[in-house]
Amino acid sequence: MTPEDRDQNEGDLAAEAGAEPGERNAVATEMAALRDVLLKADRAYHAEDAPFISDAEYDAKKRQLAALERQFPELASPDSPVSRIGAAPDGRFAKVPHRLPMLSLENGFDEEDIRAFVQRIRSFLSLPAHAPVEMTAEPKIDGLSLSLRYENGLLVHAATRGNGAVGENVTANARTIADIPQRLASPDIPEIVEIRGECYMSHDDFEALNASDAGRSFANPRNAAAGSLRQLDPNVTAARPLRFFAYAWGELSGPLGLTQMQAVARMSEMGFRTNPHMRLCHSVAEMIEVWTGIEQMRATLGYDIDGVVYKVNDLAYQARLGLRSTTPRWAIAHKFPAERAWTRLEGIDIQVGRTGALSPVARLHPLTVGGVVVSNATLHNEDYIAGRSADGRTIRDGKDIRIGDWVEVYRAGDVIPKVADIDLAKRPPGAERYEFPETCPECGSPAIREEGDSVRRCTGGLICPAQAVEKLKHFVSRAAFDIEGLGAKLVEELFRDGWIAEPADIFLLRDRYGPGQLTQLKNREGWGEKSAASLFRAIEEKRHISLARLLFALGIRHLGEVAASDLARHYRDWDALAQAVDRLTPAAEAHRAAETAAEAERAAAARTGRRARVAEARSAVLAESAISISARSAWADLIAVNGIGPVLAMSIAEAFSNERERAAIDRLVSHLDIQPPEAVSSESAVSGLTLVFTGKLEKMTRDEAKARAEALGAHVAGSVSAKTDLLIAGPGAGSKAKKAAELGIRVIDEDEWLAIAQR
Repeated sequence: MTPEDRDQNEGDLAAEAGAEPGERNAVATEMAALRDVLLKADRAYHAEDAPFISDAEYDAKKRQLAALERQFPELASPDSPVSRIGAAPDGRFAKVPHRLPMLSLENGFDEEDIRAFVQRIRSFLSLPAHAPVEMTAEPKIDGLSLSLRYENGLLVHAATRGNGAVGENVTANARTIADIPQRLASPDIPEIVEIRGECYMSHDDFEALNASDAGRSFANPRNAAAGSLRQLDPNVTAARPLRFFAYAWGELSGPLGLTQMQAVARMSEMGFRTNPHMRLCHSVAEMIEVWTGIEQMRATLGYDIDGVVYKVNDLAYQARLGLRSTTPRWAIAHKFPAERAWTRLEGIDIQVGRTGALSPVARLHPLTVGGVVVSNATLHNEDYIAGRSADGRTIRDGKDIRIGDWVEVYRAGDVIPKVADIDLAKRPPGAERYEFPETCPECGSPAIREEGDSVRRCTGGLICPAQAVEKLKHFVSRAAFDIEGLGAKLVEELFRDGWIAEPADIFLLRDRYGPGQLTQLKNREGWGEKSAASLFRAIEEKRHISLARLLFALGIRHLGEVAASDLARHYRDWDALAQAVDRLTPAAEAHRAAETAAEAERAAAARTGRRARVAEARSAVLAESAISISARSAWADLIAVNGIGPVLAMSIAEAFSNERERAAIDRLVSHLDIQPPEAVSSESAVSGLTLVFTGKLEKMTRDEAKARAEALGAHVAGSVSAKTDLLIAGPGAGSKAKKAAELGIRVIDEDEWLAIAQR
């Protein structure tokens, strides 16, 4: 068909459609038929590799449908194949909360990790050794996670993973991807279906994109896919060759099957591409066999993968296993061995982190490792450079690392470049051992390595510019204050220019550099009145912050997101936490002295060959410490919090007792409205209560009981105290049951607990 014939044909269709109102039904029927054949052609071409019409015929039918939709927009369907291209830009991405969180996966790197994973499954579920645990195994696609929500079979929105709880709305862009059906094809589809999978780009398409004049060159297919999907103009996304594999789901109004295999097969019936290399395994040996086979075909797949994902096949087991804070218990990613290459070490730089840690970084002659140009690699710490582990064992046959060495570089888990080995035959004459600095390269303060610590740390604290700026970057990170528009790069610029030196300064930016001030944010390069106003508004919104986020944002050593949430749930209020920490400081100092004595005892025992009496050394120091009853009580209360041990407790105490850090914390808190944590469940009988489990549970494992209690809004402590509300005691309960009786705490057995947990 010539262009003239095509234009005439489209004009005839439009004229026919609009000539007589009575013919609208015929037009609607014609449009439905065109949509149907095009959708079937999409599935046949992209999902089944069995096209039944030529490309020219497909294009002609698509143009016919487009002409009718222009003439009769009210008859256009939201699942029209035409909407795959030419969609109007969003302008910016809206936030989309995930009804169910999009979690990451636990990683395993060898067979022992996988055996341990399977054993944890058995232990959690109390399964006997002979009971089979079926696992699915499938390639782990290296792309961008995407969630697709369908209502009554029609795609209503698409969202990226984002932070796991909230993603970005990329619906218009997702509609342009041929692998993503606009309407689900299978009968008896649940009213709500949320399909999750990976958006990716094939090797061939990636090479073609980089060879074209697309405006930029991407480092790898994953970056290309992510950049293409997050375009503001869907027309740009439509021009990029993106693909999609489905492998999981979120919210469902009805089941997809009883097993992972059944559910994935159902997704294929609905019109999604699923990975043909997915297999069912009945033992760890079979899992490793599948992993080995997929690794061997890795180079021929035509798309990037970085491992194999194992999932418990039985969905009832998955439900019982549940979720941790960031990963499901029923899945693990078995990563491939890191890819390796040799290059020359041209220098060693020292970076200083937010906790003062001096981290050595190898500066390498650039090389390509796993499709990515690598010019830096971590050297871990001074022991690693010297050829020994932190506990003194020999590594790399004792070979130290020197500037000028020819080194083998690998990317652990295909992500972080590291130096694995040295070729001594290529070591240049005169190469000298590397002397690790004993002073901070940023502020000149002494860099001390404490007993038991694997790294050397700057003692400069907030006077060290490197620590200060890293603490600020952590403060504004996504899991902390997450201030829109205030990212790591801007933090570095504002710190460098003297506009902010500590977190409290962020909340003074408007007063110091806002409207009416001689120096204003809007006058900085790249800024204007609207962007400045937006940042000030975003900062104001973050004055209202949850206690858990604030605690994590402080950047206290060892205090992660989970522990911060545990602390927030335990103390509920900032003042209560601060007062408790102030009271426990003497106890923390005594425990640090006790740990120092224990380390000295270990060292002395190692020198003399006698048995170390570590417990006695600790006890002697603690017995001699003049610690008040209040301090002892505060210490006991803190380490009773689930997940808070002596090391973290001492770290918290040190942060609050350091005069400069405490002053900075107090200045920050004066600008904030700190919100107490919300209970997980407000309707259960144990919501808000502190529970302790003791003895042997016979009908569910301890881990399962704890997970269930926390899901009901309870806090699970490790020891009995005056704050304990309920003790669940199984057979063999000992000192905890006795202490609960002394304190008058209610004690129930496992059957009573199950009655509560199943309400």
